[in-house]
Amino acid sequence: MEDRDMQQNRYEEMLRNYIETKNEQSLYRGQQFSRKMLEQLVSPEEVVNMHVNSLLKVYPELNDEMKASFDFLLEVMIGYGFAYREHQSLRSRQQQLESEIEVAASMQQTLLLSDVPSVDSIDIGVISKPAKKMNGDYYHFVQDTNQCISIAVADVIGKGVPAALCMSMIKYAMDSVPEQRMQPSMILESINRVVEQNVDPSMFVTMFYGLYDPRVHRFYYAGAGHEPGFFYRAETDEFEELFTKGLVLGLAPDTKYQEYEQEVAPGDMMILLSDGVTECRSENGFIEREEIINLIRKYQHLPAQQIVNEVYLELEKLQEFELRDDVTLIILRREV
Repeated sequence: MEDRDMQQNRYEEMLRNYIETKNEQSLYRGQQFSRKMLEQLVSPEEVVNMHVNSLLKVYPELNDEMKASFDFLLEVMIGYGFAYREHQSLRSRQQQLESEIEVAASMQQTLLLSDVPSVDSIDIGVISKPAKKMNGDYYHFVQDTNQCISIAVADVIGKGVPAALCMSMIKYAMDSVPEQRMQPSMILESINRVVEQNVDPSMFVTMFYGLYDPRVHRFYYAGAGHEPGFFYRAETDEFEELFTKGLVLGLAPDTKYQEYEQEVAPGDMMILLSDGVTECRSENGFIEREEIINLIRKYQHLPAQQIVNEVYLELEKLQEFELRDDVTLIILRREV
């Protein structure tokens, strides 16, 4: 590292050269010198002081008013230097935090990944996209030995790392539930006790839990304060709400949840979602649930995965490609 006297002499030489020649090469040398000063952590006020000292040597006859203006500039740059260093420190910490969030988001995607089951009689489509790096939505599939498909959709009222940690805890709790206790109401009661004991009271978790039994073609479901889904009845070509009653998870340890059931005929669809779908905001305000139904109708001739993909793209367009909330949309359609 050069000492300050050497830096001062070099700067004076470059300044003299530019004043005499005013050529591009002299300016380029100045740019290179500034990069080196930055690498050596020379503060902005030190560079200004270097310039003032050099100028006084080149023009020793400068009047007092001009010298006073340099004193003022130097004081300004001292304040600027403090602010600049603080900004750089904050920027460095922000970059470190963003790097850590990237790692956490990658880990979350791996931990919460749920394989979509394959059953001959059911076509399944799934899409789940976070508004930010961390996803506050969660879906979970389980397929038992009888080919029954269980599906959970959950939403943490709260975002970021705390929501991600909460979802990881819920996944662990769901993985720990014995297979013989897959009834939706019992699942919600079990998860509710886990949430009540382990999640901060300021955070709330909503969940919809359903079980499709292909042996009898019935869909059993229960909800904990979650956004109602839709049931499409092919025979009448009508959409109905999958409405449920139940408190959000974690409010009380002994909460009971009511279980519902729905017969599923060929062509019928169960549409499950998070409030990021129904609370999608366009330039005209929140879209209506009827608009979601119309979007599904528009693409219902396609396979289930293509339906959810196309509906998601439509929602992106409505929001000018800037999600304001996490979006999860799942479709289960009976084929035969």
